[in-house]
Amino acid sequence: MTHRSYTSSPGSAWTRRVAPLAVALALLGATAGCTLSNLQTTTAGTPTAGPAVTGTASTAIPATRDAGLQAETRTATPPTAGAGSATVAPGTVAPTHTVGAVPIGTGTSSAPVNGPLPQEEAIVQVVDRVGPAVVTVINKLDPQLNRGFSGEASGTGVIMDRSGLIVTNNHVVAGTSALQVIFADGRKTDATLVGTDAISDLAVLRVSGAVPAVAVLGDSTDLRPGQAVIAIGSALGDFQNTVTTGIISGLNRKLPGNNGITMENLIQTDAAINHGNSGGPLLNLHGEVIGINTAVVRNTGSGTDVAEGLGFAISVNTVKTITSELVSKGRVARPYLGVDSRPINRAIASYYDLRDESGVLDQGVVVVGVTANSPAEVAGVRAGDVITAINRQALDEANTLANALTHFGITDRITLTVVRAGKTQALPVTLAERP
Repeated sequence: MTHRSYTSSPGSAWTRRVAPLAVALALLGATAGCTLSNLQTTTAGTPTAGPAVTGTASTAIPATRDAGLQAETRTATPPTAGAGSATVAPGTVAPTHTVGAVPIGTGTSSAPVNGPLPQEEAIVQVVDRVGPAVVTVINKLDPQLNRGFSGEASGTGVIMDRSGLIVTNNHVVAGTSALQVIFADGRKTDATLVGTDAISDLAVLRVSGAVPAVAVLGDSTDLRPGQAVIAIGSALGDFQNTVTTGIISGLNRKLPGNNGITMENLIQTDAAINHGNSGGPLLNLHGEVIGINTAVVRNTGSGTDVAEGLGFAISVNTVKTITSELVSKGRVARPYLGVDSRPINRAIASYYDLRDESGVLDQGVVVVGVTANSPAEVAGVRAGDVITAINRQALDEANTLANALTHFGITDRITLTVVRAGKTQALPVTLAERP
C-alpha cells in the first residue's frame, strides 16, 4: 500500500535519462579498446569533421554523430561498386557487420527491431490478457480508525470472477471509510468490502456492473524455484499497471504477521515489488495467478544490511481457501483454545525452574492464563502448565502455538502434551470457533 502523495528529489529523473548515454559511450570506447576524447555533437545534417577515436581498433569511429545516425552491429547489404565503395570479389564473403555511423533503418536483421523477441512474446501476451483484470484500489481513510489521520492510501487488486469480486491485501483496505476501484482503462467505481482476514492479509471487495476482464487463479502446489514470474501493480499508487518480471527465488517462506501469527507458505520472488503493488497478482507464463503480492523486505531491521529483490506473495492455494470463506461468511472461522501463553527457551525455563523428567525445558509455551469456559479450561489446562506439543508436533520458534492451531478446524479434537510440576501428561481438547 502507498499513500498517494510522495516526493522525489529534483532532477533525479534527468539524471536517470542522461546517465545511460554516458555509460553507453564509455562501454563503446572500452569495447573498441579506445579512449574517447573531445566529444562533439551536432543537431542535423552531415556529421561534421571531428577528432577520430584513437586506439587499437582497426577502424576509426567518428566521435561526432548526426542525431539521425547511430552505431549498429547487424548484417549489412553488400556495397555496390562505385566511388568510395569496395567491390566484393566473387567467392569471397561479404562483411557481416559494420562499425561506425549507420543510418537508422538500414541493413537487415533476423528480427524486427521494435517487436518483441520470441522469448518476450509470452510475457507480452500475459500482460495483454491479464492487465485489464488488475485494478488500483483507493482507500479513503477513516480518521477515527487511523489516530486522526485522514486522506487516501492505495494498493492493487485483481478481479477474480465476473460477478465483480476482487481480491487484495487486508492492509490495503485497513482503516477504511470508503473504497473505490480504478480499472486499467481509467474508469472509476465504488467498491464494497465483502470481508477481510488480518492473519492471512487478504481481503475481498465487490464492484457492481460489468468488469473488463477476469484473472485465472492457478495452482501453487507444483511451483519450483527458478520459474519465471510477472508482477503487475500500481507502483507508488500513480504508475498504474506497472509490469515487472523475475523468477521464483524460494518457496515456503515465513514472515512475521499479525496477532503473533507467522505468515507461512509464502512465495519469494526477485520481481520488483514496490509500494502500491500490495494486493496485485504474481503470474506464471501461462497467465495464471500463482500468488498475491504482500510484502517486500529491505533490511534485517538493524539498519545495516540492505537487501534488494526480496519480495513475497501469498500462495494462490491459500488465497482460494481464504477468499472462499470470506465470500461465504464475510470472515474466516479459526480454531480457538483459550489460553494466554508465553514462549520459553532454555534460559527462561532455567530461571523459572521449568523442568520435565529429562531436565530443564528448552521449548514450548508456558500458560499464564486460561479463559473461562474455553476449550482449554474444559480440558483441564491450568496456569503454570507448559504446553510442549500438539498432536506430537513440538512447539518452538518455528512452530508457535498460534501457528500450530491454524492447521486445525473448529471442533477438531487435538491432544496437548503438557508438563505440570515436572510430569508430562496428555490432555485431549476439543477446539471451538474463535469468538
